[in-house]
Amino acid sequence: MAELSTLLILAALVWLWFDSMRARERALALGKRACARDGLMFLDETVECVALGFARDDYGRLALRRTYQFEFSDTGNNRRSGSIVMLGGQVESLYTEPHLML
Repeated sequence: MAELSTLLILAALVWLWFDSMRARERALALGKRACARDGLMFLDETVECVALGFARDDYGRLALRRTYQFEFSDTGNNRRSGSIVMLGGQVESLYTEPHLML
C-alpha cells in the first residue's frame, strides 16, 4: 500500500511539473505578443511565477491560479513590470505598468 501511495504522489508531482511548464510557456508567449502589439521590448525573454494557488473557474471547478511577472521597456533604457494571471490554461488578466506610447 505504501508503494501505491508513493507512486500516486510521484505521478501528481510529475503532472504538476508538466502542467506548470505548459502554463509558463503560454504566459511567455502572451507576454511577448502583448509587448510586440504595443511596440514594447520584452526583456530577458522570461516570465517568473510569483504566486500559485487554487481558485474556481467560471464553471465552479477547482483550478490552479498562477501569477507570472515579466519586465519590459518602452524607451530602451528603463525597466517596467507586467503580470499575467492564468487560471488553469486560460488567461485571467494581463497587466503592464503605465508606459509611453510611441
